Formats: sequence, structure tokens, C-alpha cells
Amino acid sequence: MSSPHVPSQNGVVESLDAHRATPAPQTAGASATFSELLKRVKAEGLLDFDPRYYTGRLALNTLLLAAGFTAFFLLGDSWWQLVVAAWLGLCGTQSAYMFHDAGHKAMFRDKRVATAVGYIHANLINGSSYGWWVNHHNRHHSNPNHLDMDPDIGRRTAIFDLKQYASRRGVKRFIVRYQSVLFFVLLVFESLKMNKTAIKVISQGQTKRPVLEASLIVLRAAIYLTLAFTVLSPLLAVVFIVVQQFVQGLYFGMIFAPNHKGMEIRDGEEETLDWLERQVLTSRNIRPSRIIDFMYGGLNYQVEHHLFPSMAQKNLPRARELTREYCAERGVPYHEVGFWASYREVAGFLHEVSAPVRRGEVEQTLERRAA
Repeated sequence: MSSPHVPSQNGVVESLDAHRATPAPQTAGASATFSELLKRVKAEGLLDFDPRYYTGRLALNTLLLAAGFTAFFLLGDSWWQLVVAAWLGLCGTQSAYMFHDAGHKAMFRDKRVATAVGYIHANLINGSSYGWWVNHHNRHHSNPNHLDMDPDIGRRTAIFDLKQYASRRGVKRFIVRYQSVLFFVLLVFESLKMNKTAIKVISQGQTKRPVLEASLIVLRAAIYLTLAFTVLSPLLAVVFIVVQQFVQGLYFGMIFAPNHKGMEIRDGEEETLDWLERQVLTSRNIRPSRIIDFMYGGLNYQVEHHLFPSMAQKNLPRARELTREYCAERGVPYHEVGFWASYREVAGFLHEVSAPVRRGEVEQTLERRAA
């Protein structure tokens, strides 16, 4: 996604409601504009390309994968391979960060190189569809947490507003009742869902390069399954694949879970917030540290990533300082919490949204809201 245009100003929503936006008086944050913050960021060169940084990151990811495959061959048909499976699950998500940044054009000036990185890390390493993901993710960035415009909200079983409950059927309604817990449990299937989506969109011709994408995914499956069932016994091979997929799905899902859930929600046919408000009010940062920065691939700086999607990971900490300062100056709410607090907020939000379902008061609650 290229750097965003400078949007018009619509004022700041200061008071946040768990279910939908409530406009605040046009005083706090009323003078905040994205263009002014953007000038500060550009003045320090934070949007400049840094190919050496990403060359190093790609090399590190290659070493992590190589270590996993080396252990795989050395251990042979041993149940210790489940440790390797978990390791490769972690490596898969670390690789996903690379196609994520490639899709945002944050890596290299040469688009062909960035695109190659994207297809290799999405399709070949993870079995996902790079073409589908770029389109899907860019739409999410344009209107995060908008019930009608953010595809990340629409594709979930969990509901983020009570009005979504009517579209859930069967077991999905049971999941919604207890979604504050089951949402996290079901994250183990996140990697498999990405694989399933890839097969679906490619077979339906919804990507620009279906032959290339399909070829890379088939090659991955052939290598993956051949190694698993050649080196390991059939039972161990199946368990290995399950563990690897579940660990990767859980890691992948847990990284993205706290980014927006429980933050500002909007609805309707039009976007009501300008670019600065839209990204800051809908995003939650997780307090940084060296281990958090590495494990989250920079996505713990969610506010800054959404404001400047084409920014290299290594520049996000400094952008955070500038953004926090600017938001404090202009009275724009900026939300950042610790690691555990972020998941407690997400669970609390999901529990609150589904409370009328558990009480059997869905229709009454919607009627009161509409009144």
C-alpha cells in the first residue's frame, strides 16, 4: 500500500464506545491534521527505504528456517520432532511479516524484488495467496474497524457489533455466545483458513497471477508432504503437520488479535473519520521491548503502522515517539497498553458485545439502540 494522501479534516471523536462511534465536541484534537505529522516524520527520513535492513531480516529468517530443517533431518523419526514443528510454526509467522512488509512496499525501491519476496514468503513458505492478501489487507487499512468496509471484520465468526449476530447460523451462534474465550481457541485454525482461502480465490480466478500462485502452493505442498511422510512415520507425520499448523495459526492470530478489536467501531455507507483519526482511534499499540518488537514484527506499533503503512519496521519506534507527542499536543486519544492488558481488553470487548446473546435479549437491545 503506498503512502496515503493527505485527507480532509472532520474533527476528532474523543469519547469511545465499545460498539459504535460517538462524536465529541469539535475542540479536543480539532486542529490535528495528518499533513503536519507527516512533515515531522518525513523530516527525519523515516519513510526512506532501507534495503540493508530488510536484507538482514530476510537473511535472519532464512537462518531460522534452515535451523529448523537441519534439526528435522538430524532428529529423523523421533517424537522430538514436535519441537521442530512448533519452531517451524513460529518461523512461518516470521516469514509472514516479510510478505506483509513487501505488500506495503516498505522493503525495496524495486517493485519486482519486493513482489518476488511477497510471493515466496506468502505462497511458497506459507501456502497463502499473496495477490488476495494484498488486496484484502489494503482495504482493511483504508477503513479499519468499519463494519461494512473492513474485510477483516466481515470474515470472522466472532461479532464486533450486535447487528452482525443475525447473519450467524448453527454452531457459529454457539461460538458467538462464548466468543471471549472461543475466539482465542479457534485461532489455531488461522493458518489453515489462510490456506483454504488461497485455494478458493486462486481457483476462482480472483488473483492477477493464478498460475504462478497455484504453482508455488503446489510446490510447497509437494515438498512439505514428501518430507513429512518420508522422514517420519505416518502417525508422527500427521501429528507433526497438525502441531506446525496449529502453532503457526495461534501465533499468527495472537499477533493480529489486539491490533483493533475493542477499539473505535464505525458503521454506515460512508467513512466518518479523516485519515489521522481513522488510524489512531481504531488502533491499539502494545508497549514495546526488544522481545515484543521481534515477536510482533513491528505490528505492536499498530498506530504508526496504520498511519505510515510503507514505513520500514526499524523506523516505527521513532515514529511512535513523534506520533505520541503530536497526539498529546492536539488532544487526540492514543491508546497503548502492556502485553497482557491488550488481550484482556480484547476478551472484555468480545464478552460485552455478546452479552445480549447470552441473556437472550438481542432484539430488545437492537430496538433500544435504534430508538
